[in-house]
Amino acid sequence: MNLRLFLLLTSLASGSLYVVGQAAPLTPPPKNTGGEFFSPADSLKQFTVPEDLKLEQVLAEPIVRQPIFLNFDERGRMWVINYLQYPYPEGLRILSKDKHHRAVYDKVPLPPPHGEKGDDKITIHEDTNGDGKYDKHSVFVDGLNIASSFVKGRGGVWVLNPPYLLFYPDKDNDDVPDGDPVVHLEGFGLEDTHSVVNSLRWGPDGWLYSSQGSTVSGKVKKPGQKDKEAVQTLGQLIWRYHPEKKIYEIFAEGGGNAFGVEIDDKGRLYSGHNGGNTRGFHYTQGSYYQKGFGKHGPLSNPYAFGYFQAMKHAKVPRFTHNFIIYEAETLPKKYWGHLFGVEPLQGRVVESKVTADGSSYQTEDLQRPVATTDKRFRPVDIKLGPDGAIYFCDMYEHQIAHGQHYSGQVEKGDGRIYRLTAKDAKPLAPFDLGKKSSQELIAVLDHPNRWFRQQALRLFGDRKDASVIPALKQKLFESDGQSALEALWALNLSGGFDEVVAAKSLKHSDPYVRAWTIRLLCDDHQVSPEIGQQLIALALTEPHVQVRSQLASSSKRLPADPGLPIAFNLLSHSEDLDDVHLPLILWWSLEKRVAHDRDALLAYFSKPEVWQYPLVEKYILERIMRRFAATGSRNDLLVCAKLLELAPDQSHAEILMSGFETAMKGRSSASFPKELVTAMSKYGGQSISLGLRQGDKQAIEKALKIVADPKADNQKRLDLIQIFGEVKVPACVPVLLNIISNSSDLQMQIAAISALQQYPDDSIGKTVTALYPNMSDDLRSAAQTLLTIRKPWAKDFLQAIDAGKINKTTVPVETARKMTVFSDDAISSLITKHFGSIAGATTEQMQKQIAAHQKMLQTAEGEPDRYAGEKLFQKNCGKCHKLFGEGGEIGPDLTAFKRDDVGRMLVNIVNPSNEIREGFETYLVVTEDGRVVNGFLADQDNNVIVIRSADGQSITVERDNIEEMLPQKKSLMPEGLLDKLSDKEIRDLFSYLRSSQPLP
Repeated sequence: MNLRLFLLLTSLASGSLYVVGQAAPLTPPPKNTGGEFFSPADSLKQFTVPEDLKLEQVLAEPIVRQPIFLNFDERGRMWVINYLQYPYPEGLRILSKDKHHRAVYDKVPLPPPHGEKGDDKITIHEDTNGDGKYDKHSVFVDGLNIASSFVKGRGGVWVLNPPYLLFYPDKDNDDVPDGDPVVHLEGFGLEDTHSVVNSLRWGPDGWLYSSQGSTVSGKVKKPGQKDKEAVQTLGQLIWRYHPEKKIYEIFAEGGGNAFGVEIDDKGRLYSGHNGGNTRGFHYTQGSYYQKGFGKHGPLSNPYAFGYFQAMKHAKVPRFTHNFIIYEAETLPKKYWGHLFGVEPLQGRVVESKVTADGSSYQTEDLQRPVATTDKRFRPVDIKLGPDGAIYFCDMYEHQIAHGQHYSGQVEKGDGRIYRLTAKDAKPLAPFDLGKKSSQELIAVLDHPNRWFRQQALRLFGDRKDASVIPALKQKLFESDGQSALEALWALNLSGGFDEVVAAKSLKHSDPYVRAWTIRLLCDDHQVSPEIGQQLIALALTEPHVQVRSQLASSSKRLPADPGLPIAFNLLSHSEDLDDVHLPLILWWSLEKRVAHDRDALLAYFSKPEVWQYPLVEKYILERIMRRFAATGSRNDLLVCAKLLELAPDQSHAEILMSGFETAMKGRSSASFPKELVTAMSKYGGQSISLGLRQGDKQAIEKALKIVADPKADNQKRLDLIQIFGEVKVPACVPVLLNIISNSSDLQMQIAAISALQQYPDDSIGKTVTALYPNMSDDLRSAAQTLLTIRKPWAKDFLQAIDAGKINKTTVPVETARKMTVFSDDAISSLITKHFGSIAGATTEQMQKQIAAHQKMLQTAEGEPDRYAGEKLFQKNCGKCHKLFGEGGEIGPDLTAFKRDDVGRMLVNIVNPSNEIREGFETYLVVTEDGRVVNGFLADQDNNVIVIRSADGQSITVERDNIEEMLPQKKSLMPEGLLDKLSDKEIRDLFSYLRSSQPLP
């Protein structure tokens, strides 16, 4: 449900808001007076509902306050979270906030009851005599600290209290926890308490499902797991957890500021949206959805190449963050199957019709069955009740705006819960499903109210009663429609679902039984060969689009055999060409095979008929070529060549080339393997570049003219310069030296310096040395790489320093250290004369620096500036490291790095050689033609290696030209990066580094 719901981004101009602990905020937004306050009884009088419905206020303050989540147990009792701790977690100090109020805290809170005691609590409310009034009230647990949702089951109560998923055991079901909660998961983000993980509920498959909001992150793991094993996430998604198997996984990624999870009678999953023009999202397993990429970060898969939109809807104001699909028979029939959603900004409930949109759905508004003149009505959660009525929580706030909430403008003393039901509805008599036998529960699976059926499923999952398996099998195979589907779910929860059952249920007349059989089979990521063959055959013949959709999703979870044949059989269904989901789901299934099953994947493109599938032509060919080209690795570029060779005709090759060009936009096309050059030449691509690589005289002449012409296309010049750095055309040396001397384009100058490295021409070292004093810092960095790569050039460089022509302070000690690899007395003497000992700081000295920085960061007063820290990162770190998808690729991507561990970050910055990340080990390469190249191994194939130097230059070396290749113990990352920063700048930098999402 919930909170995020209303805290909704109401675009307040309060970007300067900053709070330390629970102290008064700085520059708070203006005080909102809101509408008139009405007592619970008077507020009820302000509502209007249709003539055939009635609205009842079933709970109000002081019995409930700040209700954000409710559900019902097997006795029909209402359980409610009173979200009184919001908006600030107890016991934490806020170190900084960004303009969207995302906080960095000083520590991770301990789980209850060990940490600070918060004000949140879970209360229980019971109608003891069946008159429709809740007359008995109790507290299950209090002292919670930002608790968002809960659900009963498996002998206790599961509670989401970020950063934890807790389980309170209550085996005797006496509403008193048997002891301290068990922590099942940890690492859910707390950056924004109106956006935390929320809406915990059971799925019909026995998994717990929940949503995560857009302005928090996750580093989720089981207690005791290593940090590197945590699942890293940014922003909105749907996740699930299997209590018995103890598996956490992302069910689907993206969406709105996800605060709500609805699962309908077919097991389809939905969540609302905090934006307009839709009622929400329909989620399919393993899929990717739209999100605010700039604010919330990119999709986790950079090769998704597409994502799903929200369900289609007419233009409407924002928003319905939470809704239900009404699947009961208490309300008049005209309401059955409709969507009922809360609109907290407008203070009303909307009713919408839901219709098919291919394998997904679209919605159309019908009316607002609940409206009021009370401006403080803020519905935030909505549920179907055991009586078939619709219940919703009202936080009763003058405004739903997280800016005001974070500045303390929260009315914590109020809150109401309402029931919308049929005008002539009678109260439900007291009951207890828990007292029914398992055999009696089978009959409940046919109850007209979905709530009863889902509650029965939960009890089957709790009991694991094998005695009902025969009866459930009989019900599954002798029933149709909903009855059969409920039997399948109950059979699985009772432990009776196996491949023998599945082989038969895959042939069931009900499509949703077939779809769920597929999903249950593939959840463990493997099936038997026999079932695999059955799934492959079904993929070819299945007539129902939602079964095909589940087959596509499940194929991604399986090994290549049978996953690939399932996917390609589904691709043969031309009727799915315009489906809103299936084409991309199938692409994502194929994309998963690129890393480890590429040979099996490519084998399908050896089949001529595959190229003719409309789905392949429209959705797959362009994407698969783009996927392999996007990495730029030589092995992947060789696959691009293979695909071009396999293309049956020019038209299909053109589709491939379209994907290739998309991937290469803004990137050099210079370092292509010769196999790719040959394949591309077959289709007339990159003619001058290809001719240059093939040594064609006319192409060389044209290339030299283009490179020398400052009016020519810049990208073309850069591409050709890079090729000159690989194919050895001595005539290019004066042209490139002229660019270094006279061009004002820094990128062009750096490219020219990089290309000249392979030419053993003494004039290069002398010319670059002479130009060095007047170069910019960035150009000097590139020049230093060149001048330290050959012995004669190094001598020229050092002699210029000795003669006073070059100021030695412009030469980092790391550059001087590189030149010690030459066995030359003159070079060694000059290094010692001008740089002294270049061994670097000792470990002991570094440890003292680390301790001093850590103490300063812990004790300094005042607010660090995260935005200033971002600029410092871009200047000092971003040339080498990516963070949130931006930056260089010389060093490791820091996005998934444990950046909240200040001590570890300090060690890696102050003493970078202490721990060198796998894949970023440094190598020293000595070539036959006298070059000495230093950097990490960025790429390689059977013919060449590519070394990336500290200034980001990629240096291609033919394997036949390598004399020696030695691993180094020294990191490519220089020492002393913090020495040039003030204490405030270090605080700003670390404040930004600890951000969990990109700054807006």
